[in-house]
Amino acid sequence: MQNPNPERMKGKPEPVDIHVGQRIRMRRALMQITQMALAEVIGVTFQQVQKYEKGTNRVGASRLQQIADALDVPVSYFFEGAAGENGDRSAEMSPQPEITQFVSSAEGLALIRAFSRITDEKVRSRTLGLVKALADQDQS
Repeated sequence: MQNPNPERMKGKPEPVDIHVGQRIRMRRALMQITQMALAEVIGVTFQQVQKYEKGTNRVGASRLQQIADALDVPVSYFFEGAAGENGDRSAEMSPQPEITQFVSSAEGLALIRAFSRITDEKVRSRTLGLVKALADQDQS
């Protein structure tokens, strides 16, 4: 049997717990489900859902199945892109952490929803150009 992870012993969440939590939050936000609503469906408090999403509390197998059912995804969805034991990402590459974090934010979600409603290709292209110019200006 392996020695326990010293980081876990200090109370720090394991990277896989953080990854699973981010994926729960991202999917919940994309479906426009509140933490309270998810908590009600799976039979926990919204504070517990917060802890799952932060990775501070591990999600047990049966609870993860309940969450997957509530969010209409397979359990494997929550592990897509997680680093394995050897540090490699799974073959199905998921978004980079900054993308996951962006999609999980209120601003990111609002931007994605608004942008996806733009049907004119020229307007979409110009909007993307504007965002890139603003990002470049912010870097200076």
